[in-house]
Amino acid sequence: MGEPHWLSGGPRGPDRRRSTHVTVESTAAARKPRRASKRASATKKPQSSEPQLVQLLTPEGERVQHPEYDIDLSADELRGLYRDMVLTRRFDSEATALQRQGELGLWASLLGQEAAQIGSGRALRDDDYVFPTYREHGVAWCRGVDPTNLLGMFRGVNHGGWDPTTNNFHLYTIVIGSQTLHATGYAMGVAKDGADSAVIAYFGDGASSQGDVAESFTFSAVYNAPVVFFCQNNQWAISEPTERQTRVPLYQRAQGFGFPGVRVDGNDVLACLAVTRSALERARRGEGPTLVEAFTYRMGAHTTSDDPTKYRHDDERAAWEAKDPILRLRTYLEAEGHADEAFFTSLDEESDVLAKRVREAVRAMPDPEDMAMFDHVYADGHSLVDEERAQFAAYQASFAEEGN
Repeated sequence: MGEPHWLSGGPRGPDRRRSTHVTVESTAAARKPRRASKRASATKKPQSSEPQLVQLLTPEGERVQHPEYDIDLSADELRGLYRDMVLTRRFDSEATALQRQGELGLWASLLGQEAAQIGSGRALRDDDYVFPTYREHGVAWCRGVDPTNLLGMFRGVNHGGWDPTTNNFHLYTIVIGSQTLHATGYAMGVAKDGADSAVIAYFGDGASSQGDVAESFTFSAVYNAPVVFFCQNNQWAISEPTERQTRVPLYQRAQGFGFPGVRVDGNDVLACLAVTRSALERARRGEGPTLVEAFTYRMGAHTTSDDPTKYRHDDERAAWEAKDPILRLRTYLEAEGHADEAFFTSLDEESDVLAKRVREAVRAMPDPEDMAMFDHVYADGHSLVDEERAQFAAYQASFAEEGN
């Protein structure tokens, strides 16, 4: 389904086709020392450092370099990243449409976050393990999980339609932030087993306020666990903006726990790939956890039950639409001659085929047995579950009696 993991071991090093640029928010920071020296005798107030944003592809589609993070990808690899993002977005849009048509109970869209997910997902090795939330459809694609398997839970016919051990991709986690603890424990086990694989945990800016996340940071740092915490900061925790959750950039929180944090342009697939690959390699070397903050934007609603027009303005979305991750990579591909019109046309056709397959698969999903929800709740059974099963059976039977 997804492309082979050709990107996980790709070459690193500077792209020498372009002159060096460092796209970080450093202008103000560069002036600080001179201002500080003029008022050295004055009372100093605490100041937070300017956020450093790793970027390799600008919103205008210009390829730039970074002194610490850079990659050199072939034209085929770049087209592969573009294909991943386009097909993931098409799948996501079909799932949203299916929910609106009553085929799904709910859907959590990833619209606008394709670069963060595809970039980080393609940085993984086959033996790495992923702990997602409920929005990592792009990462699932990279791990080879059939997209139709993601829809069963949202249709209410299963609790997840794939075997986590087959793709090293855990089942979706609805409880906010709990998967970071699962990832930390798993990573601690990996280290004790002596394996050189790494673990990655995905969560959002809203989950960063959860106690589970803070606990996972503590344990991973103390036990030097080989885990990467990948925070997709899409600016909104449902209706709460990031500034109501933190006084410092999220990536700087890692400093208080004793491990590094880095902020990456979450709409730049190349930067997300480079930064995540570096963090995973650090984990494999036994150097402990890293927090990656992918600075991106949730273009759609939190879920299909949400109305973002109630709490944010259209001009905010319009500003982020100009930074669209797919558009910027297409601009670069066209400018460099890495893709022609035939490639884009063929990809459109492939997208249509995927969309048709998704629609047909969802409508063909069999409904589960009514009483199946009580199975496997406890390994050895439970008296309360038995009582609830009996009550539900009686409730179901009452409809048959009324029909008679």
